[in-house]
Amino acid sequence: MNVLKVGDKVTEFSSFDQDGNEIKLSDFKGKKLIVFFYPKANTPTCTVEACNLRDNYKELQDLGYELLGVSADSQKRQSNFKKKFDFPYPLLADVDHTILNIFGVWGKKKFMGRTFDGIHRKTFVIDGNGLVIKIIDKVKAKDHAMQILQGQ
Repeated sequence: MNVLKVGDKVTEFSSFDQDGNEIKLSDFKGKKLIVFFYPKANTPTCTVEACNLRDNYKELQDLGYELLGVSADSQKRQSNFKKKFDFPYPLLADVDHTILNIFGVWGKKKFMGRTFDGIHRKTFVIDGNGLVIKIIDKVKAKDHAMQILQGQ
């Protein structure tokens, strides 16, 4: 698994959001971008994390951040998740794992004694030139926006 590190340049990617709109990394050139990866839409911890970012979205935007949520869920599942919780940011449906593999967040996980392949909950902050400037490996769902803003 190739994992991006602070200082790495993110490879150009494109995917479709919950409404079928194509979203590309280059759409955010010159802007700070937060890309957060979550295992599955509408599950308890993923919902708490995404809602924390929703509740702090204005503050993040005021500081110049754009936001993308990414999981391997279908467009329909992402759409339902976004509508149910009124998220103001796009949710990418990376069903073919292209973005997950670029960032290195798909791989072996352990949960309740069993090992399986899945999405590692991680967040990457990317500068306007496409460079990773911060990685949050141990996401605290209830305080995720605060983790992003620490050190700003």
